[in-house]
Amino acid sequence: MSCMPSYDAIVLAGGSGRRLGGVDKAGIRVGEQTLLDRALDAVAGASKRVVVGPPRPLPHGVLSVSEEPPGGGPAAAIEAGLAQVVEPLVVVLACDMALINRGVVAALVAAAAGPVALERRDGEPPATATSGSRRCDGVLLVDECGHRQPLAAAYCADSLRRAIAGLGTARDAAMRELVAQLRLVELPAGPDATLDCDTWESVARSRDLLEEA
Repeated sequence: MSCMPSYDAIVLAGGSGRRLGGVDKAGIRVGEQTLLDRALDAVAGASKRVVVGPPRPLPHGVLSVSEEPPGGGPAAAIEAGLAQVVEPLVVVLACDMALINRGVVAALVAAAAGPVALERRDGEPPATATSGSRRCDGVLLVDECGHRQPLAAAYCADSLRRAIAGLGTARDAAMRELVAQLRLVELPAGPDATLDCDTWESVARSRDLLEEA
């Protein structure tokens, strides 16, 4: 039986929840767990788990960091998390995708560790997601509408560091600017797998889907 490749994980939990009335999104319960607990469970196989966001109670062994200054956006949060990462592969996961579980993360990590050939949406020849050859800088989920999800991805940590350095400053930088510097392959996500809980309607939808599962 093959072993899962080693990886670290950065969980982004610093969103302001403006569309949710300003509540702490990470603390919203979906099913029997909060969104943050669900994300941490999804990356339970990580060598190191790093939560980027405001200080809050966390399970033993989980590190807490914050971007400086707080509220600098996801690229700045990833930069803060990367300072704690030591494994060659790092999973980046936003805490508001309640339906991403250990199986989804395992598929991302396995694809990023490769070699796995995946079709590219832009018509280029298939890229081989082999971290050793660095033909690919990472693997991200793509939903059924073709939307890429850079906050549900497994990256070569060094490639991600170089991309962040290429921004000049990560504060307030758009994720599209960051991933534009990376060669990424796409892993199709299941229906609703990347549904993010950014409105109360999507929270209710996620709860319903979990009850149906």
